[in-house]
Amino acid sequence: MSTKKQAPRVGFVSLGCPKAASDAESILTRLRAEGYEVAPNYEGADLVVVNTCGFIDAAVEESLDAIGEALAENGKVIVTGCLGAKKDSAGRGIVEQVHPKVLAVTGPHATEEVMAAVHQYLPKLHDPFADLVPPQGVRLTPDHYAYLKISEGCNHRCSFCIIPSLRGDLLSRPIHEVLREAETLVKSGVNELLVISQDTSAYGVDVKYRTGFSNGRPVKTKLYDLCKELGELDVWVRLHYVYPYPSVDDIIPLMAEGKILPYLDVPFQHANPRILKAMKRPASAENNLERIRRWREICPDITIRSTFIAGFPGETEQEFEELLEFLGEAQLDRVGCFAYSPVEGATANALPGALPDEVREERKRRLMEFQEDISTQRLEAKIGREIVVLVDDIDEDEGAICRSEGDAPEIDGLVIVPEGRDMEIGKFYQVRVTDCDVHDLYAEPIWAAEE
Repeated sequence: MSTKKQAPRVGFVSLGCPKAASDAESILTRLRAEGYEVAPNYEGADLVVVNTCGFIDAAVEESLDAIGEALAENGKVIVTGCLGAKKDSAGRGIVEQVHPKVLAVTGPHATEEVMAAVHQYLPKLHDPFADLVPPQGVRLTPDHYAYLKISEGCNHRCSFCIIPSLRGDLLSRPIHEVLREAETLVKSGVNELLVISQDTSAYGVDVKYRTGFSNGRPVKTKLYDLCKELGELDVWVRLHYVYPYPSVDDIIPLMAEGKILPYLDVPFQHANPRILKAMKRPASAENNLERIRRWREICPDITIRSTFIAGFPGETEQEFEELLEFLGEAQLDRVGCFAYSPVEGATANALPGALPDEVREERKRRLMEFQEDISTQRLEAKIGREIVVLVDDIDEDEGAICRSEGDAPEIDGLVIVPEGRDMEIGKFYQVRVTDCDVHDLYAEPIWAAEE
């Protein structure tokens, strides 16, 4: 009879943004490296880790519900993520108050603390095999794209946001670590790297752009230098959460040269100077419009996506109209909008002039309807053009489900190729755009871009 012990099994629930997903990948990698197995359901798990989000009220409720479900279905639960760091005005943990039976609670980017709790409540096997984990670690994304987190935290104190209180101040990863991770991911078959952080533009500010070494060469801990190095890997490199600092201008030529994708995810949030000041946001609408014009002069094919908040405390109808005028001038490709939602602990809660829910929602609706025409026109301008796409999936009914250089996974549109059922997932192809709707492009295949 075999005496081999059953490997301990950990269930994992991950909520929130790509940065939270990156934290989850780090924990999962450690679990697998130490010999733990990842259970696909509550019943097969010896305990469950719930990775939470705590940014807005809806995310808090979703996370608390997920914790409650895990407790009901399994009973042994460790909580990590942003909600784990959230406390009420008396300094008491939100999670512990609602779910006192959880085994342990940690904040975000807390791999060591999570593993310590796992070791306490579910001891690891005495002699785990290191080769249980591939070099690129355990990932939650498909094989052909991956998130590359370059820093934690944020030095800004935006009045509507509590991220710094949850994730701390800016902490840039050493550039040699980032580049080594990127190289490992590409060697594993990744064809798209999505660069993420709380404030991508500020990479290296906290270490005064310290010089590191990658493959024996000196490289500054700075976004431009990072992008230049990543541009040599011959894969798509996509930048997210880029504040519109002047230093971003230096990166646009790399996009024009095809080194990194001509794509920027820039959270402008508003356009009226008074509202931006109340939000404690950097830059002004005028500077942003001029910056966008310069970016498009250097790289005409650049795709710019952004997010905005409608119904911020004290926002007048005229100030909201200024935001719509900004959108009309900026001609952004992709836009998301949130109706302002009070977040416990955010300083904006104390601002005068809170607007009724119906006003906030109505302004959000108007903004999205206004932007819909702009986005559709920018898609229509691509009809007849030949573009490169990356295949995400094959659907027997719809055909190949792809993305262009202007489409980030899960947040932007798709390029649907009805006659592309023979395409391969994770590969690049050349297609010709034939039609569009409000969000997506339709295309016909030409040839594989790699051939």
